[in-house]
Amino acid sequence: MARDAAIAGIGQTEFAKSIARPEQRLAVEAALAALADAGLTPAHVDGMVRFDMETTEEVQLQRALGIPNLRFFASTGYGGGGGCGTVALAQAAIVSGQAEVVLAWRARKRGSGGRPWARAGHRVPGEKQWYVPFGLVRPVDQVAILARRMMHEVGVTEEMLGAVAVQIRRHANRNPHAVMRDRKMDLADYLASRHVSEPLRVPDCCLETDGALAVVVTTLERARDLRHTPAVVAAAQMGTGVECVNMTNYHGADLLAGPGAAVAPHLYRMAGIGPEDIDCAQLYDAFTPLVLQSLEDYGFCGRGEAGPFCAEGNLSADGGALPTCTSGGGLSEAYVHGYNLILEGVRQVRGDSVNQVDACEHVLVTSGNAVPTSALVLRRDR
Repeated sequence: MARDAAIAGIGQTEFAKSIARPEQRLAVEAALAALADAGLTPAHVDGMVRFDMETTEEVQLQRALGIPNLRFFASTGYGGGGGCGTVALAQAAIVSGQAEVVLAWRARKRGSGGRPWARAGHRVPGEKQWYVPFGLVRPVDQVAILARRMMHEVGVTEEMLGAVAVQIRRHANRNPHAVMRDRKMDLADYLASRHVSEPLRVPDCCLETDGALAVVVTTLERARDLRHTPAVVAAAQMGTGVECVNMTNYHGADLLAGPGAAVAPHLYRMAGIGPEDIDCAQLYDAFTPLVLQSLEDYGFCGRGEAGPFCAEGNLSADGGALPTCTSGGGLSEAYVHGYNLILEGVRQVRGDSVNQVDACEHVLVTSGNAVPTSALVLRRDR
């Protein structure tokens, strides 16, 4: 049953450092908002996709929403790497005829719910035994190693990392839903901020946020009869690359390449386009070095060119060569495992982003390029 899939509805809660409502309540609110946005009801839903790190189970959300039957349910792993993977699984269900309307979501209380690494003990299993006991406990410490390697090998500077943080903040300043909408920042402010794990400073790190988001995926044919311009899932791909290790490629032959380098060729081939056809990118920005890495892994820049590319202002929605993280991303809008990047990709295709890119036909959305990852190409319906 060859048919196209599209995102027909998006929904979210507010974002904040602390929200009193439980994660399941937030998941219900985001799901209802996404269904209402599409013009559908819970009775239409027959599929669900969740993160395996999600605390709300399918049957809990099904019961709370009053969904009569789920013909398809699945989950994807790897936290920040799995966001686009939920849409990939939903697309697979739609294309294969296993479901007609699939709800995918992420609800998380990262701001008020504590830090996962704070629970690390003296004995750790698996691959973590080779780096956690030696001090690489937090994600920021692990990515700081990558940043140092970038500085050593290709000349990345703190000013180049700062250019990423500053431009994404400017996008957030226009977004009424962004946590950092009222916090303006220039490069001098960035350089005056404190280090968290050298060379990474506070603005190099994503926010700690509570909130929830959801998307509704259905057939393109059905989406055309609903409320909004469909965001067609032109391509969806997962990948690990070689010797993938959590947060940093410690063992690979190319220490600066992330899993995105393995995903990109298949993604573009599936979409029938190349990086030159992407009008806007929502690159997973848990940390600024990951944006530089993704620019190179997904073919927008050659090795060592991403830092100067950012420093020249090319991430700006105001005439930049590749407007990036146009809602403020994880650095300045909210951090809910990058799910807000998917919603912003849909808004760009619809034409209703607060930082709208003119004539936006194709949008690249990526998930965490520091773990097994996933990515999407969304396009406007033709």
